[in-house]
Amino acid sequence: MRSPPIPEMATQEVQLNETLAHLKTESETLKTKLEEERAKLHDVELHQVAEKVEALGQFVMKTRRTLKGHGNKVLCMDWCKDKRRIVSSSQDGKVIVWDAFTTNKEHAVTMPCTWVMACAYAPSGCAVACGGLDNKCSVYPLSLDKNENLAAKKKSVAMHTNYLSACSFTNSDMQILTSSGDGTCALWDVESGQLLQSFHGHAADVLCLDLAPSETGNTFVSGGCDKKANVWDMRSGQCIQSFETHESDINSVRYYPSGDAFASGSDDATCRLYDLRADREVAIYSKESIIFGVSSVDFSLSGRLLFGGYNDYTINVWDVLKGTRVSILFGHENRVSTLRVSPDGTAFCTGSWDHTLRIWA
Repeated sequence: MRSPPIPEMATQEVQLNETLAHLKTESETLKTKLEEERAKLHDVELHQVAEKVEALGQFVMKTRRTLKGHGNKVLCMDWCKDKRRIVSSSQDGKVIVWDAFTTNKEHAVTMPCTWVMACAYAPSGCAVACGGLDNKCSVYPLSLDKNENLAAKKKSVAMHTNYLSACSFTNSDMQILTSSGDGTCALWDVESGQLLQSFHGHAADVLCLDLAPSETGNTFVSGGCDKKANVWDMRSGQCIQSFETHESDINSVRYYPSGDAFASGSDDATCRLYDLRADREVAIYSKESIIFGVSSVDFSLSGRLLFGGYNDYTINVWDVLKGTRVSILFGHENRVSTLRVSPDGTAFCTGSWDHTLRIWA
């Protein structure tokens, strides 16, 4: 008695599942092999190499300016290349351009949505980009006429299928890079709004991105809710390196000034340093007493200090080489949501859920 023939569809499905299972085990084996190879290179810790380096003396940083004017949580800020102006965005839907010296507001735009999570200054200083829960990135040209209606000149550049989490102009005003809750990053042409390249590889929301310093070529790094930090080639759209050592969402990534490494800050209450040439994590910045997440990180101009904005309202300053905390700064009355060092390295600015921004030096 012959067994009835199995329908062709079912056979194909079985084969497909087998192939999938096979590929899964293969990828796991390759992953393990990769980790083993990485471990072979892991011969020494950064702080051991830096033992002979002179320790940093005590330094005093204070709040030098407080910028008040947002009606709700400040979510993002960026410096202008002129080292003086700042753009900030807030949960109240407002985007404000400030003069950090005088604390005057130079421009204000009300966005059509609340939760403006991303804002960026154009390299020329003549435009700002912003977006958030509207899933878009909009560019506003800034004019010298203070009374001009900026909203009338608004240009929608990028469209995602979920919220915009970060945006950054490339080395010109003509291209903008965005990351989104839809799990992708994308490069756009500002003039036409055309999508030039998209970057797929995160398994969850992408929360942050940072462009490599211009001399080091066309790469950028992104971090997200899948606990991964990915390095991308902007021209090919390929992910060229990936690091997964954090234990929770990565909220912030920032390149080391030389472009050979980057730091990340995460909800797991640590900052970490990844060396791109060694292809591995080389330092962890954490303390038993620090239990709150890191929302934002940035390097000093020399790269010796790493500033971290934390959800317990503080800013921790780390010695990058020795891995020790050299200072803790108090002042904000709610969580620090954004932190950027000024282009000339003389000060840094923080934005907070307490509705204010502070300039420290």
